[in-house]
Amino acid sequence: MKIRTYLVFAGLTCCAFLHAQQRPYYTQYILNNYIINPAVAGIENYWDVKASHRLQWVGLQDAPVTTYMTIQGPLKKSDYDRETATTFHASGSNPRGQAYWQNYTSAEPHLGAGLTVLNDRTGPLNRFAAYGTIAYHIGISPHTSFSAGISAGITQLSIDASKLNFGATNPVDPAVYGSGVLNTVKPDISAGVWLYSKDYFIGLAAQQIIPSQVAFSNNTVALQNGTLLPHFFLQAGYRMSLSDDVSFLPSIMLRYINPLPVGVDVNAKFQYQDIIWAGASYRYQDGFAAMLGVNLNHSINIGYSYDITTSQLNTVSKGTHEILIGFLLGNKYGDWCPRHLW
Repeated sequence: MKIRTYLVFAGLTCCAFLHAQQRPYYTQYILNNYIINPAVAGIENYWDVKASHRLQWVGLQDAPVTTYMTIQGPLKKSDYDRETATTFHASGSNPRGQAYWQNYTSAEPHLGAGLTVLNDRTGPLNRFAAYGTIAYHIGISPHTSFSAGISAGITQLSIDASKLNFGATNPVDPAVYGSGVLNTVKPDISAGVWLYSKDYFIGLAAQQIIPSQVAFSNNTVALQNGTLLPHFFLQAGYRMSLSDDVSFLPSIMLRYINPLPVGVDVNAKFQYQDIIWAGASYRYQDGFAAMLGVNLNHSINIGYSYDITTSQLNTVSKGTHEILIGFLLGNKYGDWCPRHLW
């Protein structure tokens, strides 16, 4: 089947690191910027757990499936309550209303830590990664804070040779077909900085910052090799209060992987109090997405997104589904949503 052949070849190309993005896409990264930038770790006064499952291009055999879990928080919590609107979810009062932002102050100096476990599969290719994070936050003005973070761990890349299929005109060598699962393990290092205040955030991150050669081989066969390439992400967003109950957050992300063109995501998120939010995203020359989320209480939240691609895959794909579930651990002040990420 041509689509299957295309996906497998695309996966092989990605895994061989020949001019392709080697990291998975996320639609709801605006709800978990830590998955992009390690400097976000510890930004809140509680531990934030996120679990996500993404089914990309539903309807296509061997399409990408990405699952991850992250946990991040401060190594030392603040002893001070967060005044009025941040402390209580009062009936008839918006805990993210004007009173909250008037009392907003920058972060006290503190360390944050985090852990990420991720699995990304496309056809015969699989990438498993696990890494830990350390970050430091400091206030640089009464209302502005700065953080820097670094993540380090491992990435295991594997290819199941028995699933290789390039059609009848390109048969797989029996030696390759019978070689089973081939694995290679490489170090995984990312770093980032994050500038944030009550009105805006700007972040710069570099993933996979150390280029390294990769090859799949055993005693019988050796498959394509290539290079793990650095990925760079620039993010920025601005919060606007449309009323005391409704806030609006437009944001943008630029992605760069040499020698690919710069990728652009444009996002818009509307939030009613700390209860429900809706948003949309546009990925340049790739597709659109709609997002919806709800905070069930001050400890559990859930988000869902649906993507439609504008590429030729749209003729055979039923779209992309992504679900994100969050747990706020130790949220003793009852914040219903992130204080610094909105």
